[in-house]
Amino acid sequence: MAVGPGTLPEFFPVAGVRLGIASAGIKKPGRKDLVVFELAEGSRVAGIFTTNQFCAAPVTVARQHLAQTAPRYLLVNTGNANAGTGQQGLQDALACCSALAGEAGVVPEAVLPFSTGVIGESLPVDKLVAAMPSALADLSPSNWSQAAEGIMTTDTRPKGATRQVQVGDQVVCISGISKGAGMIRPNMATMLGFVATDADIAPELLQTLVSELGDRSFNRITIDSDTSTNDACILVATGQNGGEQITRDSAGLPALKTALEEVFMELAHAIVRDGEGATKFVTLDVSEAATQEEALAVAYTVAHSPLVKTALFASDPNWGRILAAVGRAGVEGMDLDAIEIWLGDVCLVRNGGRASDYSEERGQAVMDKEEITIRINLKRGEVREQVWTCDFSHDYVTINAEYRT
Repeated sequence: MAVGPGTLPEFFPVAGVRLGIASAGIKKPGRKDLVVFELAEGSRVAGIFTTNQFCAAPVTVARQHLAQTAPRYLLVNTGNANAGTGQQGLQDALACCSALAGEAGVVPEAVLPFSTGVIGESLPVDKLVAAMPSALADLSPSNWSQAAEGIMTTDTRPKGATRQVQVGDQVVCISGISKGAGMIRPNMATMLGFVATDADIAPELLQTLVSELGDRSFNRITIDSDTSTNDACILVATGQNGGEQITRDSAGLPALKTALEEVFMELAHAIVRDGEGATKFVTLDVSEAATQEEALAVAYTVAHSPLVKTALFASDPNWGRILAAVGRAGVEGMDLDAIEIWLGDVCLVRNGGRASDYSEERGQAVMDKEEITIRINLKRGEVREQVWTCDFSHDYVTINAEYRT
């Protein structure tokens, strides 16, 4: 189950990026579960990672390697998270980096590892190493769609986005893929995101961009309020399109940033649309808050409420559940008579209670849709924030109950 068509675009190849896919048989024989990104020499890489303190071994190694040298390869496996594996997990992640480095003729620090899958099981290093030559032999600039499929776990469909944008005198290409369907909560999620552009972006600007864009996209989605151990979002700038370097003062930066933001948003929203068992795509839009913190507190409290999420699955306009969630969001001194809560274009709550013009029929008409916006106007200031989530269905419980079987 998923919301919307979910078809992959025709990806624009990114000069300086080649992708190879192979089957290591990590969890299921014959499944494509190993993806390698080859980055042209001189490419710049920036990333953001999970805030979970039990971060997976590949997260630790990727952070270290990213600080040591310019990455040339990204190594991604599914089916095993290599998380909760202690010192052995670190050794296994390093062994995989060394093996790929040996095959490709680079130093091990030039390889960034990424893993996703079951937590607490040892990484089958031998299987990964055996599949690396096949992945390298498969390297092609046109393998974005295959790579999107190769990084899936409980995802029901691959996720990708692509853009071309005029930046100064050059046409810039941007392509990206993501994965994730469960254990999704801001900062970040059981998600991996890889976005690449052939623009030449200054190093300090690249890190700023991935942090800012990640915060507005991947850090604003939630499926089930669980923060994973393995999250990573990587932004690559190969500089292979021949244009001038983009800095903070470049006239072309706004156009490039807008296109990058569209790709980040599309990839993040695709995760919510494919949330485990999802039948609804829901936008929480909190406006006129005094601070960003209180806007997000209200949005996340509603988005994480099991009662709200199950009502969404049932298409039940039980607006009292939304009202109760807003009231327990921890925002001090709210003027309850001033707050308005809307379901689409239907006002649910006004003047401290049910809106006088609300009817169950109008509420039901909105709830019957696949895509729903819940708007909450706090009337306390000028801050607005949005969070994206989905409903809780029977399938969510089934998928996670049977995940290891």
